[in-house]
Amino acid sequence: MTDPDSRARWSAPALRARLARRHAAERRFRRLGAAAIVTAMASLALLLASIVWNGHGAFRAAEIRLDIAFPEAAFDAADPRDPVAFETALARADTAALLRDALRALFPEAQSRRDVRALQALVSSGARGALRDALRADPSLLGRSASLWLPADDEVDLFLRGRIARQTPEAERRLSDLQIAWIEQLEAAQRLRRHWNTRFFTSGDSREPELAGVWGAAVGSFLTLLVALGLVFPVGVAAAIYLEEFAPRTRWTDVVEVNINNLAAVPSIVFGLLGLAVFLNTFQLPRSAPLVGGMTLALMTLPTIIITGRAAIQAVPPSIREAARGIGASPVQVVGHHVLPLAMPGILTGTIIGMARALGETAPLLMIGMVAFIVDVPSSFTDAATVLPVQIYLWADSPERAFVEKTSGAVLVLIVFLILMNATAIVLRKRFEGRT
Repeated sequence: MTDPDSRARWSAPALRARLARRHAAERRFRRLGAAAIVTAMASLALLLASIVWNGHGAFRAAEIRLDIAFPEAAFDAADPRDPVAFETALARADTAALLRDALRALFPEAQSRRDVRALQALVSSGARGALRDALRADPSLLGRSASLWLPADDEVDLFLRGRIARQTPEAERRLSDLQIAWIEQLEAAQRLRRHWNTRFFTSGDSREPELAGVWGAAVGSFLTLLVALGLVFPVGVAAAIYLEEFAPRTRWTDVVEVNINNLAAVPSIVFGLLGLAVFLNTFQLPRSAPLVGGMTLALMTLPTIIITGRAAIQAVPPSIREAARGIGASPVQVVGHHVLPLAMPGILTGTIIGMARALGETAPLLMIGMVAFIVDVPSSFTDAATVLPVQIYLWADSPERAFVEKTSGAVLVLIVFLILMNATAIVLRKRFEGRT
């Protein structure tokens, strides 16, 4: 039976007031937690929306259609059947004159040298290379005329998208009133369009915003992460297995564990200084190469892989080890056949975290010279290269307005790169979970 005194104590006004305050505090805590989640999701959505809004323009570029004449005299009457002579003729040809003649045919009123320069400024400097590429793709154009879509200047693209207002005083914009009139005439003649910017995904960096692309940085990021993953994954997993399964519990192992935990909190630029001192100054490895960048990032992510790997190994039930030893398995067989497969999903999770951190790092790569202006796409681990975060940093520091969109577009590419990398690791983790 319930003690009447106890019932009275539980129904006392002071106790009821205390319970009411406790329940009110719990409700406030739940509301604060829900508000924090909503705020975080709203901030993330706002950030992504801002990046998409600023970066979607980088995926389209302005092009001008010009009727280009390819006279044989301009190319020294080169024979396309002789590749060496043909390439030499293409390199020596004055393609700028071909563009100038095509533009003056559309706007014969441009007679003065100043007007001709302003007219030529509507076309990107990359149009000259586009003419050479067109001849390489179709040598039969030599001696004929062809209508080609050529890249326009970045200021033309900004004007088409409304980023340059005609109402702005002429002294405050780079396009003159005459150039704007020419642009409107090209639009009326359907010689100006905004098209999918394949160059953004297929070319390297450039001083001209309309010619700059992320392919070189994406390849550099891939090669750098490939080196880092190839070094850090086997070394990190092996270190975690040894420390958790085989290392004796001595003062020396305690010191090693403490240092590993401390290294996980060291600022990334310290690893960049280490890479500069060891890999570049001591071993004289090539500067600004994915090989050095991957080795530096491997040093940075190694503590994370070891810590998460040890946690995953600790999570394997001791009964698994005891059962394997009970049927006569050796210590190595216990780890290789039973413990490691069960711990692999957790190890892959730690690898995802480590590689995601490495993908977004900039400071250690700046220290080893990967901040250089790289135009060519790297083809090996020792070629000069840059990575996506450094490319974003360089574009964000550029004064041209068109690089603002390139920066946000590169951020979107980086996010997609990260999603694809994480998705691959998640698929591998699910497969290991299915096997176990």
